[in-house]
Amino acid sequence: MSRNLVAYFSASGVTSELAKTLAKAANADLYEIKPEILYTKADLDWRDSRSRSSIEMKDPSSRPALADKNANIAAYDVIFVGFPIWWYVAPTIINTFLESYDFSGKTIIPFATSGSSGLGKTKEKLQPSVSGTAIWKEGKLLNGKPSQDTLARWVESFQS
Repeated sequence: MSRNLVAYFSASGVTSELAKTLAKAANADLYEIKPEILYTKADLDWRDSRSRSSIEMKDPSSRPALADKNANIAAYDVIFVGFPIWWYVAPTIINTFLESYDFSGKTIIPFATSGSSGLGKTKEKLQPSVSGTAIWKEGKLLNGKPSQDTLARWVESFQS
C-alpha cells in the first residue's frame, strides 16, 4: 500500500478545507505549504496590478520563499498538491515547493480550487519544477464542498 501526502497552499482558507477532507478520503498525511511572508488581503487583490498575486501571475519566474522545508517527501509514494488557481495557473509558491524537494519516482496529483478559472495549463507549467521521473496524473478542479465519499472515489480512480 502506498503512503499518501496531501500538500496544499491556501491563501483564503478554501483550499485548506478541501485539503483536510481529501486527506481523510485518501488516508493521507497533511502538509501545509506556507510562504515565509504571509499574503495579506491586499496581496490577494488580483485587480490591483501592484498586489503580490498580480505580480506573481505576470512573472512566472518569481519564487516566494517557503516558511519551512520540513516536508518528508521521501516517505511518500503519492503526493496530492493543492492550491487555488490564479488566472489559469498555480501560485508560484507551488513551483517553489516542487523545486525544494526531490520528487523522483513520486506520483504527483494536482488539485485546485477556483472562483472562476479552470485548470488551464497548470500541469504543463508545474511539470518543469520537478524531476523528469516524477509521474504526473491528471489533476482536478474541486470546487464547492465535495464530500469525503466523492473524494474517496476520485482517489480510488488512481489505484486502478
